[in-house]
Amino acid sequence: MAEEIMIGVIGGSGLYNMPDLTDIEEKHIETPFGDPSDAIITGKLKGVPVAFVPRHGRGHVHSPSEVPYRANIYALKSLGARYVVAVSACGSLREDYAPGHIVIPDQLYDNTKDKRRGRTFFENGLVAHISVASPFCETLSGMLAESVRVAEGTVHEGGAYITIEGPRFSTKAESDVFRQWGMSIIGMTTSPEAYLAREAEIAYAVMAHVTDYDVWHETEETVTVEMVVRTMRRNLTTAQKALSHLIPRLAEEQPDSEAFNALEAAIITDKDEIPADLRDRLSLLVGKYL
Repeated sequence: MAEEIMIGVIGGSGLYNMPDLTDIEEKHIETPFGDPSDAIITGKLKGVPVAFVPRHGRGHVHSPSEVPYRANIYALKSLGARYVVAVSACGSLREDYAPGHIVIPDQLYDNTKDKRRGRTFFENGLVAHISVASPFCETLSGMLAESVRVAEGTVHEGGAYITIEGPRFSTKAESDVFRQWGMSIIGMTTSPEAYLAREAEIAYAVMAHVTDYDVWHETEETVTVEMVVRTMRRNLTTAQKALSHLIPRLAEEQPDSEAFNALEAAIITDKDEIPADLRDRLSLLVGKYL
């Protein structure tokens, strides 16, 4: 029987591999929701089994709207993932969250529109209403923030992440409105990724790397692809060090999370009314409740 891999990492713009992994294998996993973004890279980090998926694929071939979010989360779940850390680039909507800083958000606002994103595992005969009042695992987020400090990164705990559709950047009017709404950082991928992780009963946290001030700032440059890539490259060492500190600790402590029982009171469909093929399709996620 294959060893379960309890910890997953999703790499965003600029993070397409984990160079510190040993015993590396590539796993091509088929899911009921299609293929993941790329082969899942498995290996060990300081002796701890880890699964890594590049969100946009190697070579950055998937736009934010085209990322197979459901397949990525399902594939990690099938390997045994209970904890997932997502690494993302983001723009700042606050003066004090400066480029080069890292934010561990505690709230999420979904401003996306494209139906291709696949926002839920539960449809076509099985309905579940999960709670995402706190969309990120508080315990995992706290441990992640501590690890960024150990890696000597400048970290901010808390803040609201707004997910826009992309792939274009914001207009100044949009950026100004998001600031008025009280949003802290802006990106294109955390929705629906965080919600799907919760539906899969996976503890999920985001290490968001501030690369720019979006387009609202009066004296700073407006965001460009070159700016995002340049800042992410500078931050990669910090990200890798933080993960190298977090992952062994996570494996040792295995903290509890509200995510682990997210579906316990969420499934509203009468069990007798769930089609047999749908039971089979979602057995990895809901088998223990049906």
